[in-house]
Amino acid sequence: MTNPLHDALFAPLSGRHSPLLILQDGTTLSADAFLRRIARQAHALHGAGLAKGDRIAAQVAKTPEALALYGAAVALGAVFLPLNPAYTPQEVAYFLGDATPRVFLCDPARQASLAPVATRHGAALLTLDAQGGGTLTDMAAAQPDGFDAAPCGPDDLAALLYTSGTTGRSKGAMLTQRNLLSNAQALAQLWRFTADDVLLHALPIFHTHGLFVASNVSLLTGGAMIFLPGFDADTVLRLLPQATAMMGVPTFYTRLLSDPRLDRDLVAHVRLFVSGSAPLLAETHQAFEARTGQRILERYGMTETNMNTSNPYDGQRRAGTVGFPLPGVELRLTQGDTEVATGDIGQIEVRGPNVFAGYWKMPEKTAEELRPDGFFQTGDLGRLDADGYLRIVGRMKDLIISGGFNVYPKEVELLLDAVPGVQESAVIGLPHPDFGEAVFAVVVPQAGVRLDADVVLSGISGLLAKFKQPKAVAVVADLPRNAMGKVQKNVLRRTYAGWFAG
Repeated sequence: MTNPLHDALFAPLSGRHSPLLILQDGTTLSADAFLRRIARQAHALHGAGLAKGDRIAAQVAKTPEALALYGAAVALGAVFLPLNPAYTPQEVAYFLGDATPRVFLCDPARQASLAPVATRHGAALLTLDAQGGGTLTDMAAAQPDGFDAAPCGPDDLAALLYTSGTTGRSKGAMLTQRNLLSNAQALAQLWRFTADDVLLHALPIFHTHGLFVASNVSLLTGGAMIFLPGFDADTVLRLLPQATAMMGVPTFYTRLLSDPRLDRDLVAHVRLFVSGSAPLLAETHQAFEARTGQRILERYGMTETNMNTSNPYDGQRRAGTVGFPLPGVELRLTQGDTEVATGDIGQIEVRGPNVFAGYWKMPEKTAEELRPDGFFQTGDLGRLDADGYLRIVGRMKDLIISGGFNVYPKEVELLLDAVPGVQESAVIGLPHPDFGEAVFAVVVPQAGVRLDADVVLSGISGLLAKFKQPKAVAVVADLPRNAMGKVQKNVLRRTYAGWFAG
């Protein structure tokens, strides 16, 4: 038996001495040297007790060593669990208690606070810092630089990624070798990646976007990555002329647009800009095209499925849409058990080799969200236009029912965003004594603009039915977001929960 993910992503690095990783300071790491680093880490982790099927959790900075750690886990047939470095010890304790990893890696600076957590949950603690040093690197230094990958099948687990947990307990999505490899293959084909590509990689690698989209696609196709520890506008603008592609979240693009150095000449060598993880405002899409001559390609995915849809590489990339299902992915929109007609809103359901194996130790939750015919109920609401483009209109949990009428926040947000002086908005439902829920808007003004709530409301009053219009507006400096740039509406609901009380 082979190891499909290792064979496709990492084994081909052997003997390839061209740069794989181009670092911020201009130094490079060749493909062959990176594979040898993976091998040494795999030997070290095996010596620490990690075996096929064991979980390995890592809360570490983005470095070449951290990416090699993913490769070492794949080589061992272990299940990789990356964790956001911003998580507190209390939050880490939940993940370690639930996933029960054999090994846990953290930054040496956090070792004192996390060692008791690792001990309590039976995990061997190793360290890896932002410079690539630590006990793992020390252990790996004297190890052999060749490693025979553990035999694995397509349905063996390769990763465990926890959902954001905005409602209730965070769930561990079980991702198989087939899930990860099939998605990388579909994206590489659709987005035309080849060995000639240089991907500017400023995304975190504790998340699907940076690890399983950006890194996997580049590794699969034999290209190089400009591998940055995070997004810094000066660094990205300096290095963009060396890149052929960039993947980012909407915040990356708004920050680049705020810098006058971004122009057509700077990005003349780039063939593809991709955006995901959060909705890209149509205004941002249009402003980027006007400045650079390039249309950002927006796609749609989630933790449980990796990527589901994408705007076309060739063909019209429609602002505000996420395109069509990927090759091999089926998509339908439903209300209950019935498919909706074209143009109607329904829950997005997907089926394909990208769809996860279920939630870790949650068979009841898995059965609730994975239908018997294999379709996964995403919880996202969408609408298909006459040409088949998918538009995301919100989350089912964000649906507002005011006085018995359904209000889709996205419809209201699009109109609010068009009001002069409004930079962006978020619409939520809040408890209301008369309506059950009332529509409530939180808006961010454009730089240098003072917004008046009544003026904002009057700006959309004639454009929406009365029941859809916000009953009140709060003006704030910025919206709360998670690490991938998604607006945290659960935080807004908690913050303003008592607005209509009494």
